[in-house]
Amino acid sequence: MLLRKGTKIGKKIDELSVGERLNLTEKIEDKDLLLYLGLTNDSNPLFIQHDYAAETSFKKPIVPVIMLNGIITSAISKHLPGPGSYILEQNISYLLPVYHYETIEVLLEVQQINTVENIVDVFVTALNEEKQQIIEGVFKVMPPV
Repeated sequence: MLLRKGTKIGKKIDELSVGERLNLTEKIEDKDLLLYLGLTNDSNPLFIQHDYAAETSFKKPIVPVIMLNGIITSAISKHLPGPGSYILEQNISYLLPVYHYETIEVLLEVQQINTVENIVDVFVTALNEEKQQIIEGVFKVMPPV
C-alpha cells in the first residue's frame, strides 16, 4: 500500500482497547454555523434568525444537530480510531439543544471490540457548559486495516 509521505494511519483494531477515551472541547462560533449553512443550503430560520427563534420554544437560535454530528464524526476520523476509519452505523440521541456560542465537551470511548469483523463500538456523550448531557450515542466504526 502506497501512502503519501507524512500520511498518518489511525489505530488498527489490535491497537485499540476497551475503555480507551478521547475528550475534546468545541466552541460553537458564527463562522462554523455560517459555513455549515452555506455548504448545506439549509435555510431553517431556527438556526440563524434571532427574531424568529425568539418566537419558538427555544427562545434563541440553535445549532443544527447534523453540525454536532460532524464534530463527533470528525473526532472519530482524526483521532479515535483515526485516519482510515469508516463509520458503518450511528445511533444518536440529541437530548438538549445547543445554542450559538456555547462550548461543549465531547467524550468518545471504545465500548466494544469485534476483532473478527474489524468493528469497534464507540460510545459518545456530550455535555454543555452547565454539565448537562446534550448528546448520547454509539457509532459502529471500522478501523483502518
